[in-house]
Amino acid sequence: MFNNINSMFPTAAEIASQTLVEESSCRFPSFSASDAVTLGLSIRKRFRGTSRHAKGKGLVISIQSIAGHPLFCCSVGDLGHLSGIGDISLDSWNAVEGMINVVKRTGHSSYYVEKGMAAMGKTPKQMGLQGEFRVNGGAFPIWLENAPCCPIAIVACFSGSSQDDHRLVFTTVRDYLRKVRRGSSPTEASIPTPPESGSDQQASPVDKKEEDSSSSQDPQGPF
Repeated sequence: MFNNINSMFPTAAEIASQTLVEESSCRFPSFSASDAVTLGLSIRKRFRGTSRHAKGKGLVISIQSIAGHPLFCCSVGDLGHLSGIGDISLDSWNAVEGMINVVKRTGHSSYYVEKGMAAMGKTPKQMGLQGEFRVNGGAFPIWLENAPCCPIAIVACFSGSSQDDHRLVFTTVRDYLRKVRRGSSPTEASIPTPPESGSDQQASPVDKKEEDSSSSQDPQGPF
């Protein structure tokens, strides 16, 4: 009865392969601090609309340049709120920083590293990812189209669910990138019309009238 139950769920290797495809599909033409703010607010808005947030789950979001320069940072929920709603702590920020360090170290999303390690049967210690590293899904690299050497930035969030956090970040990055690409496509109204060559240009009726008028007025001499 339950012989094929494992085939219903993807293996760690399959998830890692799919995550790698997701990474390669996201290449930005450029990435500015303004993009980081818009992207961070989009992640916050999406999380606030989830059932997990409605049940009291909190989230922390951090977007940094590859050099560690903060571009966006916020939390969804209150630390130490009397009602208990929020479910975030200082450990949440430590977790985000650890996940960002994984991306800096490997150049890949922390979810890909997590599933890749599981597929190989490796532990973080065996892979040299201890101490300041946190191997959980939720940190995603931002790559530029013309810069394949390393990511330009990292977007990360942490709510305690590796799969949900990765899915939240990736889908938001993917959808935002689609809007960027649509916005950069030239429309018909913005495409300039090439000027005609001088031999093909025809004088307008007004210009032609002025030319005829000037040619008919011959200069008069002293006699």
